Amino acid sequence: MVQTSPRTRSIVGLLVFVVVAAAAIAVGYTVFVWFVESLVDLGGIVLTIVLALVLLRIAAMVVRSTIADYNVAEVSVDGPITRDGGNPNPVARGMGTPADDIVEQIELADADDAVDALMLELNTPGGEVLPSDDIRRAAMEFEGPTVAYATDVCASGGYWIAAGCDELWARDASLVGSIGVISSRVNAAELAEKVGLSYERFAAGKYKDAGVPLKEIDDDEREYLQGLTDDFYESFIERVAEGRELDPEFVRETEARVYLGEEAHELGLVDDLGTRDDVREHVEGLIDATEARVQRFEPQRSLPERIGIGARGVAYALGAGIADRIVGEEPPELRL
Repeated sequence: MVQTSPRTRSIVGLLVFVVVAAAAIAVGYTVFVWFVESLVDLGGIVLTIVLALVLLRIAAMVVRSTIADYNVAEVSVDGPITRDGGNPNPVARGMGTPADDIVEQIELADADDAVDALMLELNTPGGEVLPSDDIRRAAMEFEGPTVAYATDVCASGGYWIAAGCDELWARDASLVGSIGVISSRVNAAELAEKVGLSYERFAAGKYKDAGVPLKEIDDDEREYLQGLTDDFYESFIERVAEGRELDPEFVRETEARVYLGEEAHELGLVDDLGTRDDVREHVEGLIDATEARVQRFEPQRSLPERIGIGARGVAYALGAGIADRIVGEEPPELRL
């Protein structure tokens, strides 16, 4: 990678964009407009713009890989971990980033020749098992040092992800741990009976409708569903013990507790304590660089997606406000 001053990089980058844009417009005009005599030229203009955008994207990748102003990638896991980024708990607040998008950003960072290390920010209460494991695997496959650091919360699925990184840092007051699995079902059988609903079973396979809320669960089904939860739990312990180099029995004895960062460090659940700047300085030493220049890798969202996210936020805030007026104030939260 060519090392140049920021000013030089800016000038060269601007020149590359200008030249590529001009070339794209010239080629597009020549191919799609100059040789078209009828005024289907509108279509030609549209194709010219599309071609220009494609070539500009290619130019951006070339500029980024040859005169990049960074050598460390930073990817954030913020909010509940789900496949689509939604919150599986309708009562809880906040939306997450889709797990597939996070995986994609880690893979893009890994493919970027300018990137020598990965900083993975974790601020999540956990979430779905497979999306969490997908992110963990992407971090494990990254070619270079991977340092996860917890901000407010690194629990459950967040710790599952951390087990795929070389190191885990936290703040003194971060909440870390919750190495456990939970599954639940709503039992609406009594309510259904009161309103005159009944459940009729048409299923092939004894446990096909295990957990359906409109019927009472029997002991066999309860044992079956608990068995699935136990299997996920054992997998969780195995991954944590292997990734964090901990004794499986010690992991099991945490009983899914959460710990403040300082205690988590004393127990060996966290490698070190510090702020993001401390992590950056540490990574600087890992890649033997005079300076760790961090570039945040974030998924690009289209305008409709950004509008949709904003609309969901407004709708939630409006609904929460109305609920507060009807029900009263929310239960008190612990705050610093």
